[in-house]
Amino acid sequence: MLRSMLAENYRSLRSIRMDLGQVNLFVGENGTGKSNLYRSLQLVQAAARGTLASEIAAEGGMASVLWTGRRKPNEPVRVRLEAEILDEERAITFRYGIEAGLRPPAAAGFAFEPQIKTEELSIETGRRPVTVLKRAGPGIMVRGETGRMEEHPEQALTSETALSLLGDAGHYPEIGAFRRAVLQWRFFHGFRTDRDSPLRQPCLSVTAPMLDEDGGNLAAVFATLAHIRQDTVDLERAIADAFEGARLSILEPGEFASFGLVFPQFPKRLFQPRELSDGQIRFLALAAALLSYRSPPLVALNEPEASLHPSMLAPLAAMIASASRTSQVWLVTHSELLAREVESRCGVRARRVIRNDGATWIEGMRLSGEIAEDEA
Repeated sequence: MLRSMLAENYRSLRSIRMDLGQVNLFVGENGTGKSNLYRSLQLVQAAARGTLASEIAAEGGMASVLWTGRRKPNEPVRVRLEAEILDEERAITFRYGIEAGLRPPAAAGFAFEPQIKTEELSIETGRRPVTVLKRAGPGIMVRGETGRMEEHPEQALTSETALSLLGDAGHYPEIGAFRRAVLQWRFFHGFRTDRDSPLRQPCLSVTAPMLDEDGGNLAAVFATLAHIRQDTVDLERAIADAFEGARLSILEPGEFASFGLVFPQFPKRLFQPRELSDGQIRFLALAAALLSYRSPPLVALNEPEASLHPSMLAPLAAMIASASRTSQVWLVTHSELLAREVESRCGVRARRVIRNDGATWIEGMRLSGEIAEDEA
């Protein structure tokens, strides 16, 4: 479970830290920075994957993503991200932080790529925190088999993360465990719905426990639920509620997996994915994301209401509530209707995102950056 997050100097996020729960609902108007909160979590995952530099470069480079408002004198110009994860089964708390900044004038590296300045991963098992990875510049210190910090023989490039470099090496189980947990997060934002969208195409018949972030294995996710788990009750209920009694038809896969919809007014007609409206195909993708065979530890949805008819929002909220029984949910929306539906089904209060002196802020947040449960 992701217990807390911090983001500093990233776009509109001057400095924001918050404790998190099972369902985290953020609502606000366009331009308040809701998506930057969502994106900051994606960048933590990018650090674990080893793609932080390329993802920031794709946003326009460090000069484009840095906070441009007022700063304190002599304050380092750096993006700072932190995440705290609780492994409940092993009673271990992981804390990871990373700072990235601009390339010094005389340093090696490309002008617009981020330069990793510091990284640190610590664990806590009931006693004081123990550092297992610490990086400053290219040098990496890591906790060895003796329990002492020792210098890693390989230095990191300024644009690569020590977390990705050491996380799959097999020698550092704590680093690997944290990295694997973060890589299982799923982020869903803006499914393509054009004619050539992956959602509208058949896919190879390969067991699919979770939906890919681009939705390219949508048909395989449905086939896995229908023909391997043999349980589509929640899926069928959601589709019937959203599409006025429609039924999902999932054929036994051959080389490729495929599906279609049967509507009550056309009981003998199978509508293929290419025939469905943008809202219909997007709702089906959300259903696969939220009701898949295996539950990711974190499901993050950014404005999932896009293209959906208002009548689909209550069924969407019901799916979110169902998913929250096994996954932590992060939901960003500007739909007040969807927010109310999620609030009533999940027993949470929406965190209203606002602008405060140009920076993204959460209404009611304390000066410490924490939000008490009775204020969330």
